Order: sequence, then C-alpha cells, then structure tokens
Amino acid sequence: MLEIKPIFNSLCRSKAGAMMLLIQIAITTAIVSNAAFIIKEKIEYLQQDTGYPEDEVLSFAVLTYGKDRDLNQVFEADETMLRNIPGVIDASIFSTVPLSGSGAVSSFHLDPDPKDSKGVRAGFTMADEHGLNSLGLEVSEGRGFTAEDVIVFKGSATVPTVAIVSKSFIEEMFPNGDGLGNIIYLGPNPVKIVGVVNKMMGPWLKDDASENMVILPMSKTGTLQNIVVRTDASSRSSIIGQIEEAMLASYDKRVIFRVQGLDDAKDEYNAGDVLMMRMLVVLIVVLVLVTALGIFGLTVFNINKRTKQIGTRRALGARKSAIVRYFLVENCLICIAGLIFGTVGALVLGQALFEYYSLPALNHSYIAITAIFVLSFSLLSVLLPANRAANISPSIATRSI
Repeated sequence: MLEIKPIFNSLCRSKAGAMMLLIQIAITTAIVSNAAFIIKEKIEYLQQDTGYPEDEVLSFAVLTYGKDRDLNQVFEADETMLRNIPGVIDASIFSTVPLSGSGAVSSFHLDPDPKDSKGVRAGFTMADEHGLNSLGLEVSEGRGFTAEDVIVFKGSATVPTVAIVSKSFIEEMFPNGDGLGNIIYLGPNPVKIVGVVNKMMGPWLKDDASENMVILPMSKTGTLQNIVVRTDASSRSSIIGQIEEAMLASYDKRVIFRVQGLDDAKDEYNAGDVLMMRMLVVLIVVLVLVTALGIFGLTVFNINKRTKQIGTRRALGARKSAIVRYFLVENCLICIAGLIFGTVGALVLGQALFEYYSLPALNHSYIAITAIFVLSFSLLSVLLPANRAANISPSIATRSI
C-alpha cells in the first residue's frame, strides 16, 4: 500500500515546508526547461556551417595615411606580394568581411526602381576575381568572376553588371529554380546572376537574412581597406605574424590592425551568446543543487520531527522498505504538484520569451524531459535520509521522546 491518504493528511498538517518545496520545484521546472532549450538553440547557432573554411581564412584592415603613391598601384602590389608568401593560397581586397559583424546590406529586386516588385534583403561585399577563392568558396552553379567582370569603383552610381549569390538568396528570389542567368536590380541598376554558392553567410549571423549573400565584382581602393587572405590551415598562425612586417616593408606610411582569423572574428561576434550560454548552465546547476538540498533538508526535518512515529511503526513490525517508501511517496506527491505548476510556468515563460525577445517557441519536449529529470533527482535526494529513517531502532526512537 502507498498510504497516500495518511501521507496527504500529514502534509496538510505541515503546509509551510511542503509549499516552499512545491514552489521551488515549480520555479526550477519553469526556468530549467526554458534555459535548456535556449542553450540547445545557442549551441546549434554557434556550430552552424557558415560555408567558409574558417581555420584557413584571415583578414586584416589597412589604414593608409601616405599621399605620395597611387593607392591602386599600392594595393595591387600588396595582393601580389601576399599571394607569393609561402603557405598563402590567395588574397583579395574586400569592401566588408563576412562573419565580422560589420558590413553592408541592401534589397535586390526583380524590377528596377521606382517600380514596385518583389525584393530580397541580402548582405553584400565587393571583391575582384580572386575574392571567391580567398574566402575558400566554390560555385556550385554557373561560373566565377573573370578579370573582365571586375570594374573600378568611381562613385556611388558605379554598379557591376554581374554577381555571385548564395543558394539561399537565389531560392528566395526565384523559388521556381530558374534564377541562374536572370537579372536582379540593385536600385535602378541591372545585375546578372552568373554564379551560385551553396553556402555563404553574410556579415551578421543573427540577421534574418544571414544566409543571403551577394558578391559584386568591383575593385574599390581607399585609405581604409579590408584584405582577406586564405592560407593552409597549418600555416595560418605563422602567416598572421608575418602580415604586418610584410605590409609595412612594402609601404610604411600606413597602419595594419585587426589581424585575425575568420573563426576568431566569428567568436568575437558571438562572445555575448557564449557568455549567455555559460550563465544559463550555471543557473541550471545552481537551481538543481538548491532544489536537491531543499528536498534533502525537508526530508531530514520530517524524519527528526517524526522519530516517535517511525519508531512506533518499526516496533509494530513495519519493514525498512515501508519506511523508505513512505518518504518517497510523500516527496513524489509534492514533486508532482510542483511539476504541474512548473509546466504551466514554463509555458507562460516560453511564450513571453517568444513574444518579447524573439526567441524560438519552446519545444514542449523540453518541459517533459525537465519534469522527468526533476522527479528523478528529487527521488534520489530523498533516498539517503529515508534510508537513515528506516535504520532507526524502535527502542532508541521510543526512548528519545
């Protein structure tokens, strides 16, 4: 027999401790289920495939203050010099660097402005015919850029006539699968899609259009430049150490800064997410430990308070297993009640996070898994003090009162 009625009556006579534990279990269930779901989402986000060989690619910025040389010639010489460094696969100047958290975004349309037509938002960058190889990308459909495709920037009205786009972008713009070779418009300017890359993330991984990326074949030189270099993965760290020296040896009237691998740039961009994930892990551990200690403490308190009752039951022939079962059932009743309230709280909290913080809707399986976990560790927490109660000698228990 589980003796639920006498256990329930006993709990009703000492409501305070049971209610505090019930509330604690409810709060733990509500917070842990949502925190675990957020951690899972963050892990998937941090481990997502960006399309780039991040361990092979590095980038750096160049701020030129010298006025005695033509910048086009300077940077053309720089690119050639960098490509000749042992271990370097390719190098190219980019207007913005993917995954860096800094870049440009625009809407591309099916018709020129000012006509109202379908538009798709995408990040974009500009590079020459070496750009795709410098990022470690290959076209899956169509072709890459040629030297003839590349134009020199001569003002804001300058727009190339061709583009390479990500698969996500072309599928959104042309859902029927007929995008390659078609014309899209950047403002009033027509741009023909000549190549498609399967995966090519933009500068902002958290953006709604993060997988929509467009590369335009344009050479734009200025006092502030971004250069992307692709190397052998094993040589990248040594090449990073050579970059500043080699660039200043080529032309010393400039500053080289922000030299970092593409994976380091991504880690820097995602630092806040990593910190949040670690804080949530700590929160889960603390809540679980506090709840387990609360269950343990309440059980010990009940045992000390019921020493005479336990001794009397033992004297009347109650088995040790019956004493253990009594406290397990008592704890189970409190835990189930707490889980019911905790489930409601988890749903309410999940809906609030969805509405106010744009987090994904809580997967209900996480509530079920959390409830099973909480019930399991609550029963484990009560086993030790329950076994101690079962070992109380009937004579000692009787004399102690």
